[in-house]
Amino acid sequence: MGHTERLWPARLRWRLRGAWLWPAFTIGTVVDGILLSALPPYDGVPPGLVGCVLLAGFANLFLIAVAAPLAGRRLRRRRPDLPRPIAGDYAGAVLIAVLTLVILAAGLLHRPAVAAHRDDDRAMLDAVAGYVATEEPGWAPGLPDLDARELAPDVYRACVPGRDPRRWLCLIVDTDRRPVRVTRDDSMKPNPY
Repeated sequence: MGHTERLWPARLRWRLRGAWLWPAFTIGTVVDGILLSALPPYDGVPPGLVGCVLLAGFANLFLIAVAAPLAGRRLRRRRPDLPRPIAGDYAGAVLIAVLTLVILAAGLLHRPAVAAHRDDDRAMLDAVAGYVATEEPGWAPGLPDLDARELAPDVYRACVPGRDPRRWLCLIVDTDRRPVRVTRDDSMKPNPY
């Protein structure tokens, strides 16, 4: 009877020391999603906070399912006193924290590229508005519905809708040049979806 009573406090101590994985998963998923949304580490991050949280959740689940068991085995080689589930919990929690740091570092490194792309978008919009105001003022009512697609780095095809839904004023805008170069596209078909 005395042995069983001593077993429960020891077990509870191990459980409290080793139960970090799922709280780390929950907090890490939310923090990673916010970081992905605020500081995207690459072009093509899902739009909106919900998409970023889902992406972070899948990445963290991958770490828990694939990498944490392997890292837990490695940790047990260094610390054989740890039970297998606790070693896996420790390893998974550390991997989730490392992923958060990697997302933060990659987002900070990618920030100048995001700012440059935003500047190119602003330059393209200003150039199209200027062209329409001076060269094609009849198309000005369609400027709020402008559809622009990036064809290549710093080259956009911007289309302004007119009264006829099949005819759009389409412009090729090169933001790599200063001043920004705008040329009219012969095709009046809108950008493909």
